[in-house]
Amino acid sequence: MKFLQKLGKSLMLPVACLPICGILMGIGYWLCPATMQGGDVTGIAQQIGYYLVKAGGALIDNMAILFAIGIGVGMSEDNDGTGGLAALASWLMITNLLATANVTVIMPSIAENADATLAFDKIANPFIGILAGVIGSMCYNKFKGTRLPDWLSFFSGKRCVAIVSGVVSILASVVLLFVWPLIFGGLISIGEAIVSLDAVGAGIYAFLNRLLIPFGLHHALNNVFWFDTIGLGDLTHFWAGETSADVSWSLGMYMSGFFPCMMFGIPGAALAMVHTAKSNKKKVAIGLVASAAIAAFVCGVTEPFEFGFMFLAPVLYVIYALLYGIFTVITVLLGFRAGFSFSAGATDLLFSASLPAAQKTWMIIPLGIAAFIVFYVVFRVAITKFDLKTPGREDDDQEAEKKAVLSNDDFTEVARIVLEGVGGKENVASIDNCITRLRLEVVDYTKVDEKVIKSAGVAGVIRPGKTSVQVIIGTQVQFVADEFKKLCK
Repeated sequence: MKFLQKLGKSLMLPVACLPICGILMGIGYWLCPATMQGGDVTGIAQQIGYYLVKAGGALIDNMAILFAIGIGVGMSEDNDGTGGLAALASWLMITNLLATANVTVIMPSIAENADATLAFDKIANPFIGILAGVIGSMCYNKFKGTRLPDWLSFFSGKRCVAIVSGVVSILASVVLLFVWPLIFGGLISIGEAIVSLDAVGAGIYAFLNRLLIPFGLHHALNNVFWFDTIGLGDLTHFWAGETSADVSWSLGMYMSGFFPCMMFGIPGAALAMVHTAKSNKKKVAIGLVASAAIAAFVCGVTEPFEFGFMFLAPVLYVIYALLYGIFTVITVLLGFRAGFSFSAGATDLLFSASLPAAQKTWMIIPLGIAAFIVFYVVFRVAITKFDLKTPGREDDDQEAEKKAVLSNDDFTEVARIVLEGVGGKENVASIDNCITRLRLEVVDYTKVDEKVIKSAGVAGVIRPGKTSVQVIIGTQVQFVADEFKKLCK
């Protein structure tokens, strides 16, 4: 659980890049419907709209790379950028090695298997981005202090991190070469099995669609239900101007349930997060989830909201996915039908309302109100009852440390006493600092005397590992760290 929470916090930085993209794309689609529906882009308004859509899509379409770098930096000790560079190297290596053009050379049989080919077509997904971020950060934490022989000394320390990440990425790619198509193909089989379950099947699909987003595996199910993988193609038939009379199912049933959830459910859940946020963090919560809710309502871009809490509170994310399934069943049974070519936001609802397969689109109002209330109540109860760490409810340790006051303003003297307390410069293996802490690695942990360190007037001492010592100093830590490094030379 601690790993997931740390992963979730690391995602906050890249997730913060996404809401503006959703808003830009929503405005762009409104100004330039041709971007979504096809056709010529004419006039200054449409040209501006087209430009905004592409600007927003630049980051949304490359979200996995943002995740790789963000996690690589966020999960690295001291938030060192070397971890982000190693994560990017891992991402490039895995996605290139497992690109369809390359795996079909290594294993020609894949080219004859449509499901396996589709799996590798979708290899550049958020799950691989997260995996690359974890590889980069873990390799940094493990190998940043590696000492190599003199003839290889150039690659010692941080310079070897990307090299090690590359080796680990090759091994991970070998495993994924065999595992990824099996998982992807299995999900396609599941999709084919639930087609016969009518409204309940649509609900199961919606639940799995949301649940699989963190792993990028929702594409497997989408290809079963939205496109003509098995002769279904809910999306393609809907936008071709057909009706339910032209197909063997109720056209639009695999898209309609997403509209009330994305347009109204997410804003309701976002409001619950704001109301349950800590009083000193409400502005931060509003800044993150409010813009994400707008993006979801306007154009159905939900990733800024979902990735903002799925790893911080995974149980809540399962509940969130379950609500999609329930509302999809209700929506299908009530006869509301709408379709999307991008996602289930207000923009697509507006454009799809005039298509022959659209039915009872006015019901988005009562369905939306119900979704807003249900999502709000469920999220608020779950967050408060289980004390979930959604945006604005993170632990206050760092905030408390920022308020820590160093009782001795003689930074050289503080550094001297701390150095004495950790056993002298011969016992110091590495020196670093974050916003509030002096982070040290020692050779012999038995030489560390916490009482001596605390006598320097520091706020506290933490021993996260046998060879790790973290001295809580407060926001003046940089001055102490500079003096400490001078004394160790």
